[in-house]
Amino acid sequence: MAVIGRTEDGVRSSPVASALVWLAGIAREYGSLVLVLICWELVARLSLVPPYLMPPFNEVLVRIWAEIGDGTLWVNLLDTLRRTLVGFGIAVVAGVAIGLLLARSSTAEWLVGPLVSIGFPLPKIVFLPIFILWFGVYDTSKVIMIVCDAIFPVITATVAGAQGVERQIIWSARNLGAGERDLLWTIILPAAAPQILSGIEVSLPIALIVAVITEMMLGGTGIGAAMMESWRFAESTGVFAGLLELSIIGFLLIRSMNALRRRLLRWHAEAQADLV
Repeated sequence: MAVIGRTEDGVRSSPVASALVWLAGIAREYGSLVLVLICWELVARLSLVPPYLMPPFNEVLVRIWAEIGDGTLWVNLLDTLRRTLVGFGIAVVAGVAIGLLLARSSTAEWLVGPLVSIGFPLPKIVFLPIFILWFGVYDTSKVIMIVCDAIFPVITATVAGAQGVERQIIWSARNLGAGERDLLWTIILPAAAPQILSGIEVSLPIALIVAVITEMMLGGTGIGAAMMESWRFAESTGVFAGLLELSIIGFLLIRSMNALRRRLLRWHAEAQADLV
């Protein structure tokens, strides 16, 4: 693999060549996205679609810049991220705990397993009216709804990872005197970590999606609520601004989660394969 600023044979390259290599990498990874944005701008500028249905891309950027300037974006962004990350954090902790319990206890599997099997494919949004009746229309209902949706991928991934640990390793550890706590922390969790983290990676965008949906339905603050407010007044620029903001947030969250995964699994064969 070439080092930035050097060719593969170790000879230093010019800054222009390095910049061209960097731009080529960006184009290769995000070329389709740039093409979509160009098409969006052309379609809007040529009036192929009415402006109230699809505003030009540059006007959306102006709207976002205005929201940054008056502080509106930061208020809505922080509220959406706060609900997302709180619900996601609860879902991760509870999901891993429940998954390990299901994998290690036949009694827990008998009691809770059917609930997980039924709840996983169920559209959890149907519980929102019940949560509104019980907890109101504020943050509590939104966070609980996020937890209900985001917890199931973590549970199933944890169960699969814990049950996939080789029995010979567990038997050997027990023969050497390891107790249940030692087995959990030194054998099961490290071995199941890649699958658990895969479930967590699936859970994170679900948490963001549900946070935005609940904001759209229940109002208040947040990017989802701001998009619905713009929709009520037929301000398509505000709606598309929210769409672009959420796309960037989702991208950054996924990239951050990928970086965290690589850091946590730097000892694992998966990380060693990426270095080859």
